[in-house]
Amino acid sequence: MLISQAPHTHAKGGISPRYKSTPRKKFHPLIRKKLLVLLLAGSLLLCACGKNKALERIRKSGTITVITHNNAHCYYTYRDQDMGFEYDLAKAFADFLGVELKVKVSESWDQMLLSLCKGVGEVVAASTTIIPSRLKVAGFSNGYLAVQQMAITHKKNTEIKTIDDLEGKSTHVRRGTSYEERLRTLKRTGLDVIIKVRDDVSTEKLIQGVAEGKIEVTIADSNVALLNRRYYPDIRIAFPIEKPQSLAWAVKKGERALLDKINEFFDRIKQDGSLKHIHNRYYAYVERFDHLDIKEFQRRIEARLPRYEKTIKRAAEAHGFDWRLIAALIYQESQFNPWAKSFSGVRGLMQLTLPTAREMGIKSRLDPHQSIKGGVRYLKKMHDLYDNAPEPDRTLIALAAYNVGKGHILDARRLASKMNLDPNRWSSLEKTLPLLRQRKYYKKSRFGYCRGSEPVFHVQSILTYYDILKREAIQYAIKEEW
Repeated sequence: MLISQAPHTHAKGGISPRYKSTPRKKFHPLIRKKLLVLLLAGSLLLCACGKNKALERIRKSGTITVITHNNAHCYYTYRDQDMGFEYDLAKAFADFLGVELKVKVSESWDQMLLSLCKGVGEVVAASTTIIPSRLKVAGFSNGYLAVQQMAITHKKNTEIKTIDDLEGKSTHVRRGTSYEERLRTLKRTGLDVIIKVRDDVSTEKLIQGVAEGKIEVTIADSNVALLNRRYYPDIRIAFPIEKPQSLAWAVKKGERALLDKINEFFDRIKQDGSLKHIHNRYYAYVERFDHLDIKEFQRRIEARLPRYEKTIKRAAEAHGFDWRLIAALIYQESQFNPWAKSFSGVRGLMQLTLPTAREMGIKSRLDPHQSIKGGVRYLKKMHDLYDNAPEPDRTLIALAAYNVGKGHILDARRLASKMNLDPNRWSSLEKTLPLLRQRKYYKKSRFGYCRGSEPVFHVQSILTYYDILKREAIQYAIKEEW
């Protein structure tokens, strides 16, 4: 896979100093905006040329170049692997066409459109909403995800409760976004909101500013807001400022053949469940949120994780797991309390039963380092049972088996098959495990009654904690220069 900007970063996700660009002359924001408009106007003339040729070029070259944002909901790199909701969709589309995927990173809609018009890429896939001003300059696919623009405030802010409360309030948004356009429409219709337009500041950074009390209000699409609430639990997703809109991909005006192929692709992945599967990989459980739980997790991880981090990393590496996933599992099991004991008698950091501890060669379940090594070894044993399942389903099924036992997982998988669900998909077991609490289902199962909702909650919680821990290690590519 070819990536146009290689992601060189610090461990914490910052750009490495040796890759920083040479300082350039800074223009006043208004001058920059006018220059960009002139460039865009000139480039739009190019867009009118060579219409309906993009799909033919893609097939001849054997590659498709997708232009996207470099952020947590579009495209990023984690553990040297390219990922992100839009990236996974783009990769699936490239596979659908039978071509190789290239990725081009741009930071704003105007920059992406310039790249599109210059022929740098054929498709903009960047969680872009369809709004009137954009329809004038690009062709859009059918929508694939409904979102809504939401006002974001701090939880302690009791003054801003409705859209009318934005009157006289400073609302910060990035320049050139649909958020800016909507706020200006509201202002023209009589709402005297103070629009603070920011250059080179991402929506995620503005949300962080709200969480830290540095700014009063920002706007974000609902998918972005829900995802970032995990990282900044002190924000409040207050109210919508616009009716629901659809995310869509953009192509040059006149590229009808490519647009038809994109629409065919989206129709297919909606029908076969692939779109839902990709969506769940990044947005599963984002609406499930407990402010106090997340705040407590952040405090305890900071205070307790360092004591065991080296042992976790060694054990995870030895068995092929991401150490952050293991840390999330341990937190879910014991909140990093080595003396934890459940009502059922499991003990220690990784809440092992006595028979399991003996099987894994653990002499003392209360020894945190023994518990970690034995617990990860046991998770690996569970993981090895489900080699027919693709990732990440295989790992999620193994986490459920760690919690509830392989016997009940076997029953849930058999029930899934009877219900014409894929037993190798975690989404199937999310449906069948809770059914094992009902007599009409468990009486026909081999291992009997199961508190099946618990392993589902168990996995959901681990994924939430894991997502938070992953965030600091996400790498972002170097920004495209203009």
